Amino acid sequence: MFTGIITGMGRIIAIHRLGNSTLHGLRLTIETPPGYLDDVGLGDSIALNGACMTATTLDPAQHQFTIDISAESLDKTCGLAEPGVINLEKALRAHDRLGGHIVSGHVDGIGHVTYFAQVGESWELRIRAPQSLGKYLAYKGSITVNGVSLTVNRVQDMPGHAPEAPGCEISINLIPHTVENTALGQLTQGSPVNLEIDLIARYVERMLQDSPLKQATL
Repeated sequence: MFTGIITGMGRIIAIHRLGNSTLHGLRLTIETPPGYLDDVGLGDSIALNGACMTATTLDPAQHQFTIDISAESLDKTCGLAEPGVINLEKALRAHDRLGGHIVSGHVDGIGHVTYFAQVGESWELRIRAPQSLGKYLAYKGSITVNGVSLTVNRVQDMPGHAPEAPGCEISINLIPHTVENTALGQLTQGSPVNLEIDLIARYVERMLQDSPLKQATL
């Protein structure tokens, strides 16, 4: 589990293919800030741009670790198949503060930036999310964008206009600290982003659905 509070900015510096077909994944080498790996053990979970991955090798002296990412994970995420800056978060420990919200590290969908500009001292970030995620997005609710826990300021359902499918646009306010200390500051219009909906919203939907057992007894 994670909280959506980024603990470091890393960089994918090398990519190694694990096979020659689309069924094979990649091995990524990630460079971290100095000292970041001091309390990380082999097999520990680290979220990369919001996607939970397992550290398969560690080289603290070189500030590097590797992860293996499957073809399935590559298909369901973005920003993990090419070199570049990424957000890092170590897994939540039992005694840690829950500074953001409960984050599983499982990406629910890919959104696209529709607007990103400075407004006063802060920045406004608008993201078009897939229509399937729209029902989980609420005013002042939580959303994870590339691993960052953020608050939704506005939600607007968007009709589809070819070639664009129907979707849901959310507006988020980013303070300067977030822009400067996460990889979100490098987003531009059109950038794809990993989205994870609020875990609680997912369970609420399930509880509100009619139970299959109940339907079978009617």
